[in-house]
Amino acid sequence: MAFAGWAPTYCVPPMEYIIKEEFLLTHAQASLVFAGPILMVAVVGLPGGLIADRIGARRVIGVGAIIMMIGTILRGTATSASSLMAFTFIYGAGLGLSFPNLPKILSGWVSRQKIGLASGMYSSAMLAGEALAVAVTIPLVFPITYSLQGSFLMWSIPLVAATISWWALVKEPPQLSVKSESISAVGTNLRQVLSNKNLWFLASIFLILCFFFSVWIGWSPTLLMLKGATPDLAGRITSIALWVGIPAALFMPRLSYKLGLRKPFLWGGMITLAISAWIAIDVSLPLSWPLMVVSGIALNSMIPIIFALPVEMIPGESVGTASGLVISIGMIGAVIGPLISGRILDLTGNLDLSLLVLISVSAVAAGIAFRLPETGTKAGNK
Repeated sequence: MAFAGWAPTYCVPPMEYIIKEEFLLTHAQASLVFAGPILMVAVVGLPGGLIADRIGARRVIGVGAIIMMIGTILRGTATSASSLMAFTFIYGAGLGLSFPNLPKILSGWVSRQKIGLASGMYSSAMLAGEALAVAVTIPLVFPITYSLQGSFLMWSIPLVAATISWWALVKEPPQLSVKSESISAVGTNLRQVLSNKNLWFLASIFLILCFFFSVWIGWSPTLLMLKGATPDLAGRITSIALWVGIPAALFMPRLSYKLGLRKPFLWGGMITLAISAWIAIDVSLPLSWPLMVVSGIALNSMIPIIFALPVEMIPGESVGTASGLVISIGMIGAVIGPLISGRILDLTGNLDLSLLVLISVSAVAAGIAFRLPETGTKAGNK
């Protein structure tokens, strides 16, 4: 579900210049096709988490998958910018129902001690879908149909398979079986989640991480083409940050649990990202490859740890709401990042100012990470 759900979003950055030309859009307007699904995750994530805490994560994720499937298929019929955006929002609404509830259903399948390792598994699958979409859309998928619509239809196929498999094979975990709760009890859970200051710290870090991630991955193809790369080469270089994220998402949570520490992976990762953005301003094409390796490890090591922390910080009956809150707020960063960078590109003709913004916000996130309580086994909650 993580693989198939995110791939239709990340097939857009390599085709941004085609979308811009076909529909006569500015860079900022074209970036909405990438940011639209992420916006819907921000809007739908928290309500979807509340619903999952009430009626069960399996149903909510499955309904979201059906909506995603419909939206991706409809994108293959879009004939104007407005219809493409409308269908993109439908797809994004389904993504907002499904994705934030994956930590909820995982918490019923594995123990809290292993939730980070399990989060690493589906995070790596998500990254594989994103990396594949960035890497092969232009050289392999687009030439099959030579159209945007055909490319969108091709990326709907994995989602159709995932949706059918979900409803056929996945069962609700027994420990997450639906309980009869009053509206007042649901409201109490929501108030407890909203009053948890550490959850807001975590949400702020995730907002900045998503801001960085969306700008770094969404606009790197354009940045590299401005440095002289072909569209095909720019997509392949950018995808490196996602490919190296697959093993990073699998093994860094394991290292975190062996060390019994979480915080160093957050503040250390953010400092690494700030340095990466500073280097990217003047980096040459040959050195872009190792830069993407380092930044990809830093970016994607933090994601499964952040996904796991609400499970460690919040009682099990409110995990869906807590995860929905963190992911909803985080995705706001993923929306505004591409829009700001697109506007900067329209005004200046380059992305240098965007990289300076990334340096600043990464430094802020590193400072916030120091404020989080340590939930690892060695430091307790100190």
